[in-house]
Amino acid sequence: MSLGNTTTRILVSVAAIPLILLACYFGGLFFLLFIAAIGAVAFWEFSRMARNKNAFASDVIGLIAVLLIITNAYFHFMDFKSVVYLMVVLLLIYELFRNKSSAIFNLGTTLIGIFYIGLFSSSMVEIREYFPVNYQEGGFLMISILVSIWVCDSAAFFAGSALGKHKLFPRVSPKKSWEGAIAGFAAAVIAMVVMKILLLQFISIPDAAVIGLIVGTVGQTGDLTESLLKRDAGVKDSSNIIPGHGGIFDRFDSLLLTSPVVYLYLVYFVK
Repeated sequence: MSLGNTTTRILVSVAAIPLILLACYFGGLFFLLFIAAIGAVAFWEFSRMARNKNAFASDVIGLIAVLLIITNAYFHFMDFKSVVYLMVVLLLIYELFRNKSSAIFNLGTTLIGIFYIGLFSSSMVEIREYFPVNYQEGGFLMISILVSIWVCDSAAFFAGSALGKHKLFPRVSPKKSWEGAIAGFAAAVIAMVVMKILLLQFISIPDAAVIGLIVGTVGQTGDLTESLLKRDAGVKDSSNIIPGHGGIFDRFDSLLLTSPVVYLYLVYFVK
């Protein structure tokens, strides 16, 4: 990695991280717009990657559906079943009038993009809004999840670079190792427990440890899943929209898969 690219990565991170944390802290429409932007751009990147496999997602319906699902997670103006009914009907009608071959691939790609990106992004809004009485608690939890993901990624990278000998998934991501993954897992759990002590007084240490476990396993799986898609599409990054970092999909792949599992844990075990 060149010095120029490293400097760019650092500068972008220094500028972006405070904005991300502020969005989590303030919540409300600020956070909703932030997640909607992530979902819309990530779907667009996913659609562009799919074209390399001759699968043409319905961008218009896909983007509308992604934004509808994310917005509905905040305003709750429709039940989810109604959203799915409307989305699928519109998608089928739209595909009927498109001048594109491979309708099955196109429909499947659009639906995967909608659920993978739209539905999973909406779970971030659900987490942020989960504690309506003490509203900042949702913000502190989202911040803690992000910190745990960042610590996990850093620990996995440095431990893998220094100690990595056993390949994790060589056909998907040749540079990732079991040593790095284990270090990332341990770091994620420790980071979440530390964040519980600092910010998350409203959950127990065991709950914090479980959320850290989710980050350490599901988060790294999210990274590998996106690597699988990129390798299949023959691209290094989902886009170059973030200087030095690639695309939105690249930066939020771990959070996309982690958030719905954390939300389910909150609903069924923390309550």
